[in-house]
Amino acid sequence: MPEQARPAELEIRRVRDLGERPDYRKVRRALETARVHRISPGAYAPNSAWQALPPRERHRLKVVEATARMQHPAVISHFAAASVHGIEILGAWPSRIDVRVAAGRGGRSSGLIRRHGIGVVDVDALDWGVHRITTPAQTAIDIAAVADHELAVVVFDQVLWARRPGGALATMAELRMLAERRSSPKGAARIRRALEVATSLSDSVRESQSRVLLKRLGFPEPVLQHPFQLPDGSTARTDFFFPEQNHVGEFDGIGKYLDPELLQGRSPEAALIAEKDRADAISRLVGRVSRWRTPNLRRPRELYDILIADGLPSSLPPPPRSLRLPR
Repeated sequence: MPEQARPAELEIRRVRDLGERPDYRKVRRALETARVHRISPGAYAPNSAWQALPPRERHRLKVVEATARMQHPAVISHFAAASVHGIEILGAWPSRIDVRVAAGRGGRSSGLIRRHGIGVVDVDALDWGVHRITTPAQTAIDIAAVADHELAVVVFDQVLWARRPGGALATMAELRMLAERRSSPKGAARIRRALEVATSLSDSVRESQSRVLLKRLGFPEPVLQHPFQLPDGSTARTDFFFPEQNHVGEFDGIGKYLDPELLQGRSPEAALIAEKDRADAISRLVGRVSRWRTPNLRRPRELYDILIADGLPSSLPPPPRSLRLPR
């Protein structure tokens, strides 16, 4: 069952816990001075602690607090369910909480709740407190039906991710079964197109985004997580390997130098040196190594120019320099 608990270090204060006559003036003053952040109506947290949380965790807590105030059981879905299941997305999380309602009885979305009138019958869902929540596979299908291709691929890759701590959230067979079972034709083409390129081998959102963009820019189809035996006996798996060109591509995210979980007790400096040594060792085994970062994904011409300059061929002309992607 998905986890509902919040991190112990984040203190959440609720108006309903302040007694019969809460002093709303204190709450307003705290909001005006940015000392607290309103998670949902009646629930607040210290602003500094709130801002320090990862975006997905902030959305998850919003889901927990908002659904606690619902008067009737609901089916939590789409991005709300994704945040609970640990499915990362591209771009900003929505400002509202997604719920499924009976088809034809969507009602009105409120300032906090976004209702999807796509049915609650025959949907794959799990118990979640007094509510229900769509399974990871159902959640990915629901998002893919309304998202653009890039985000749909990212979400499918996230639930299929083979090296996720604890294992993948769903199998390709589950996703295909749910896609075929959908009664609504809306979004079916989006789902099929994204499933055709989804993989269990992308270790991050930006790797998935890179893969979509590489195809869009006309570069060859890469092999993912190709293993290289290094001189010290260790094995390095590269994000992208182009065998015919003997060319390696790597998305260079800064999380490996800042995230305590990824650092595993090392200092950022030690992680940087280890990454450089790894890159140098790989470069001695292949013809070329190309590296790029998030800004290059947002400005596709930059990624195109990096790879062309490093000798990787493309079947397409360069995109305009003015092209900017939003996330």
